[in-house]
Amino acid sequence: MSLAAGTDDCHEIAASLRSMQLIDDGEEFSLVRLAGGVSCDVFRVDFASRPSLVVKRALARLRVAAEWNAPPERMRAEVAWLKLIAGINPDWVPRILGEDRARHLFAMAYFPPADYPLWKAELAAGRSDIAFAATVGDALARMHAATAGNATIAAAFANDEQFRALRLEPYLLYTAERHPDLAPVIRATVNQIAAARVALMQGDISPKNILCGPKGPIFLDAETACYGDPAFDLAFCLNHFLLKRVWHPQWREGYAQAFAALSTRYLAIINWEEPGELDRRSARLLPMLFLARVDGKSPVEYLTTEQQKSFVRSEARAMIAQPPANLTELARRYFAGSK
Repeated sequence: MSLAAGTDDCHEIAASLRSMQLIDDGEEFSLVRLAGGVSCDVFRVDFASRPSLVVKRALARLRVAAEWNAPPERMRAEVAWLKLIAGINPDWVPRILGEDRARHLFAMAYFPPADYPLWKAELAAGRSDIAFAATVGDALARMHAATAGNATIAAAFANDEQFRALRLEPYLLYTAERHPDLAPVIRATVNQIAAARVALMQGDISPKNILCGPKGPIFLDAETACYGDPAFDLAFCLNHFLLKRVWHPQWREGYAQAFAALSTRYLAIINWEEPGELDRRSARLLPMLFLARVDGKSPVEYLTTEQQKSFVRSEARAMIAQPPANLTELARRYFAGSK
């Protein structure tokens, strides 16, 4: 084996791969640590004569400046979500190859970046593929539709404490502490999300977790999966178009069109509740998530100047104080403004 990723990592992952029956005794492989999120170690495992695979291992303490702990057992929720979605459409997720619960890790298929570019990288380069954005909205809505009102799925994904530790507390409640005048409305929204039992949320629908595949989007990173409010997933994803507009204002129009394409397609497919109600919830939540990406525990890494952060605070606070009626109004107010 290669020790490029560290001796301890290589030995642990070798033992895990053997326990999952993914390598033979003595089989050679190399281990490459992949860049990415703050909550997990992710490695590519390369072999001499067969396709690479990916191993993902949960961290108990996340890699952020503020103290942020979460149970590593959340890997089970991610594997369960990936398997469930594969049963709806196997093209939407990577195939699970093995699971090692004792080590809080699992193995899945690897997608070469040359053939499966990361959507975040495409957007960062100004390539706002409107048709692709619409397919993301379509797939997300169909996931929610397939799981809405299902008591069996609700019981299997009753990960409320996990979702609170990974999303509600670090993003919204932490932000509320830094903006005391907005705290009552933010906390009220958190309580509504925590009490919702509508459909299965993935919890981290973001361009950094979506690959652009030849058959459409491939969704990754579902360790925050929980049965709750699908409006969270929609708002969480749309937030990244707001953030990209601050990062690259020269491509604002493309981001606005992608926002509209994704949200319009999503709302057109809703069949589990009145679309206008979910539209309203998403529009009220979205500015709070926007603010959380500069003042929460997981600030977005590419907004680095005080001018950028001040702009986000100003826009977000104004929309929280005077909530838009729906996502169309939010986009009109936000993307039409000057920057």
